[in-house]
Amino acid sequence: MKRLVPSPAARTAHSLANAGTTVPYPDDSSVKDVFERQVARTPDALAVVHRDRRTTYRELNTAANRLAHRLARRGLRPGDVVGVCVARSPELVTALVAVLKCGAAYLPFDGSWPDERLRTLFDTARCGWLVTDRPDALAARFPHHELATVSTPDESVVDDPETGPGADDIAYVNFTSGSTGRPKGVPIRHRGVLRLVHGARYAVLDERTTTLHLAPISFDAATFEIWGALLNGGTCVLYPGGFVRLSELRRVVRAQAVTTVFLTTALFNALVDEDVDALGTVDTILTGGEAHSLPHVRRALAHYGPDRLVSVYGPTECTTFATYHPLRELDDDDPALPIGKPIQNTRAYVVRSGRLCDPGEVGELCLAGPGLSPGYLGAPAADGRFVDYEVDGVAERLYHTGDLVHLRADGVLVFRGRDDDQVKVNGHRVELGEVRHALGTHPGVRQAFVTTHTGGGGDRRLTAFVVTDDPTCTPAAVRAHLRRTLPDYMVPAVVEIREALPLSVHGKVDREALLASLGRSRATTP
Repeated sequence: MKRLVPSPAARTAHSLANAGTTVPYPDDSSVKDVFERQVARTPDALAVVHRDRRTTYRELNTAANRLAHRLARRGLRPGDVVGVCVARSPELVTALVAVLKCGAAYLPFDGSWPDERLRTLFDTARCGWLVTDRPDALAARFPHHELATVSTPDESVVDDPETGPGADDIAYVNFTSGSTGRPKGVPIRHRGVLRLVHGARYAVLDERTTTLHLAPISFDAATFEIWGALLNGGTCVLYPGGFVRLSELRRVVRAQAVTTVFLTTALFNALVDEDVDALGTVDTILTGGEAHSLPHVRRALAHYGPDRLVSVYGPTECTTFATYHPLRELDDDDPALPIGKPIQNTRAYVVRSGRLCDPGEVGELCLAGPGLSPGYLGAPAADGRFVDYEVDGVAERLYHTGDLVHLRADGVLVFRGRDDDQVKVNGHRVELGEVRHALGTHPGVRQAFVTTHTGGGGDRRLTAFVVTDDPTCTPAAVRAHLRRTLPDYMVPAVVEIREALPLSVHGKVDREALLASLGRSRATTP
C-alpha cells in the first residue's frame, strides 16, 4: 500500500477541504429498499410527470413490480445486466425500478448507437437482456439477446419482489470513452447512488423537491435527476422531447414548478446567451461537465443572485458528482471558477510525486468514498486509476481522475486542466485517442490528428485533420466511416484533409499551427 504523508500546510488545507463531509445515509441499504420505503411513506405523492401523465409512487411501484415479476419468471436473476432502451417516459423509470427490484443492474443505451459499439458494450458488461419500447427494431439487430417489452398486460402479482440486492451490489453500468479505442464500462454500486442523493450538500433534496430529467439516460447526470427525486419523496419531471429547446424548457419548468435543474456547461452558456430567465423560477441551477466560461457565469450570477447557481464536478467513476461550489460572488481577477469542496461522503486529495500537495501546488485530483466504482469491467490494465493508499495514517482507496487542480489554503479546489488527452464536449467525456483509433481504421487514412477548438458561438467542437492519398477519402466519407463505430457526439464536427501534418521543433504535431490554418485545407466539412 502506498503512503501519502502531508506537510503541515497540506494537512491543514486537505482537512479544510474534507471537513464535514461524513454524514449519515442508508449505507446498508439498496436503491430498491429505499424506494420501497418511500412508497410506503407517501404512496399517493406525485413521483413522475411526463406531459399530461402524472404517476404516483404507488402507481410507479405497482407497474415496476409487474414488470419485475414477469422478468423474473422469464429467468432474470440477481447480478444479471439488463440493457435498457426506452424513450423518456414513465415507462423508462418503470424499467429502471423493475430491473433493480430483480437484483439486476441496468445498462442504459441509445438505440441510435452503431451496432458494433453496442455489441462491444453488451459483451463487456455480459449483458444478455434488453428491455425496450421498440422491440421490433432491436430484435432484428440483436437476435441472441433475451428481449422484453416495458409495456405489458397487467400481471396478477403486484407485491414487492422478495429479491434483495445489497448495498455493494451493482445498480447500473455506464460506459465512457476509452483511450485504447474501446469504451470503458463503469459499474456503480447501490451504495454509490444513495451516497449521491442523501444528505446532499449541493442542493435541497426532499419531498418538496421537483427535479427535471433532461439528460440522456446514458449520461450519468440522469442518476441525479431521477434518483435525487425518487429516493427522497420528490417529483421527477421528464422533459418532453429529445432535443432541448429553450422555449420548451421555460414552459416546462414553470408549468411543473421545477425546483432543481442540472445543465451541462454548453447548454448553460446557450441559455445565458439566449434566454437567461428561462430558469428564473428555479431554486437551484446545477451546472458542470467542462470548464466554465467566466463571462457567462458572471451574467447568470448577476441575473439570478447568490446561492442559486452551483458549479458541480464529478467523473462517472465517482457516481455523477464529487465536488460542488455554490456561487455567491465572483471576483474580477478570478482566473477560473473553482470546482469547490467535496460533496457529502466524498473525500478529495491533491497528489503529486507520491505526496499530498501544499496549497497552491498543482497536482492530480484523487477522490475517495463510497461513491467510487469498484473498477472498470473487463479492463484490468485501466484499473491502475484505482489505487489503495495510506493517507496520513488512514487507509483510502483513491480514484486518480487525471484532472489537474490546486488546493487553496481555505480547502477549495480549482481546476487547472488535464494530464492526458481526455476532453469534455457538450458534457460528454471523449478520449481523443479513441477517435484517433477509429480514424486509423479507415483504409484511406495515412495519418490523423484530433483536437478541439472553440466555435463562433463559444461551443467546443471536435476537429480532425486527416492525411490521405485516396481521392475518395473525403470529409463526408470519413465522417460516415466514424458513424459506423462511434456515437454522434464522438464524430468530429469538422474534418479537414491535409497533405501533411505540421510538426513542432520537438517533433510533435503542431496543434496551434493546425488550428491557425483551420478552413484553409484541401477539403473541409463544417
